[in-house]
Amino acid sequence: MMFWWYFILSAGVAVLLTGIVRIIMRHFSIVDIPHIEERKKHKRATPLGGGIAIFGAVLISLVYCMYVGFFGDEVTHRQLIGVLIGGAVLIVGGLLDDIYNLGAKKQMIAPVIASLTIIAFGIGPHIITNPFGGVIHLGDLSLSVGVLGNIVVFADILVFFWLMGTMFTTKLLDGLDGLVSGIVAIGALMIFFLTQQPAWLQPEVSLIAIILAGACTGFLVWNFEPAKIFLGEGGSLFTGYMLGILAIISGGKIATTLLVIAVPVLDVVRVMIRRIQKKKSILVADDEHLHFKLIHSGLSQKQAVLLFYLISLLFGATTLFLQSKQKIMALLLLFILMVLVGLWFSGKEKK
Repeated sequence: MMFWWYFILSAGVAVLLTGIVRIIMRHFSIVDIPHIEERKKHKRATPLGGGIAIFGAVLISLVYCMYVGFFGDEVTHRQLIGVLIGGAVLIVGGLLDDIYNLGAKKQMIAPVIASLTIIAFGIGPHIITNPFGGVIHLGDLSLSVGVLGNIVVFADILVFFWLMGTMFTTKLLDGLDGLVSGIVAIGALMIFFLTQQPAWLQPEVSLIAIILAGACTGFLVWNFEPAKIFLGEGGSLFTGYMLGILAIISGGKIATTLLVIAVPVLDVVRVMIRRIQKKKSILVADDEHLHFKLIHSGLSQKQAVLLFYLISLLFGATTLFLQSKQKIMALLLLFILMVLVGLWFSGKEKK
C-alpha cells in the first residue's frame, strides 16, 4: 500500500481547509486576542478553530479509505464511525468554548462524551503487554448491558482515563505556536513506523496514523511560528484524542505513546500538583508549564518548540528498538529528569 500518498492527501486537504477555516473564523470574529492574559505570546488577534481543518482532513481521508475498502480486518467500519462521531463532539464542544469561553466544568462535557462514545463503539484493548513478561488480559471481567452488548470493565475503564489523559495533555500543552500539532504529528509517525515492522505489522492502523500525521503536518504550515491560526479548544482536544486512540487500536501500545508525549504528560502532572498546592483550579491556564519556563529562561518561542520536537522525536524513535521493560526504564529516566528540571526552575524562582 502506498501509505505516503495518503499522507500527502491528508496534508493537502488540511492545508486547503485551514485556509478556508481561517477566513471564516476571522469573518465571525472567533479569534484569540493577545494581551488579555500575560502568558499569551502572540501579538495580534489570531483566528481559532484550526482543529476543524484537522478533523475535516482526517474525516475526508478516512471516509475515502473506507469507500475503497481499505478497512475491515483490524479496524472495523463501526469503530471508525465511532472515532469520527467522538471527534465531531470534541470539535463542536471546542468551538462553543472558543465562542463562549465556557467554565471548567462545562469544558469537561465534550471529552467525557467522546470517551464514552469510543467505549460504546467497542474500541478498546483486550490485552496489553506486561513489561515484566507476557500479556495482561483485560477481557476476563465483562458485563452484559442489553443493546450495548458486553462492557469489558477493566478495558473500558482504562480507555476512558487514557483518552481523558491524552486529551487534556494536549489541551494544556497548547501554549506555543505549532507545539501540539508538531508533537502529535511526530507521535503518529512513530506509531506508523512501529506498525510497519514485521513483528507488529498492522496496515490499517498504519493508515490511520499516517493520515493523522498528514493532517497535523498540513495544519502546521499555517500554525508554525508565527501562527496564522490556532488549534482552538476543539483542535487541542481532538489531536490528543486521536493519538490516544492510535495507542489503543495498535494493541495497547501505551508505553510507546507515553514516550513520545512523556515530557508534556509529566509537565502537566507537575503543573497540576503546583496548582493544587496553590488551591487553584487544575484547568485554569497559567505560565507554569515547561515551555513557558524555557521562554522565560531566554529561549525564543521557535527554539522552545523545536526543543520539544527533538525530545519527542528522540524518545519516540527509541520505541522502535526498545523492549517493554526498556521502555519503562526510559519513562522512569524521563520522570527523574523532569523532577530535576522542576526543582531547578523552583530554585530559580526563589532567588
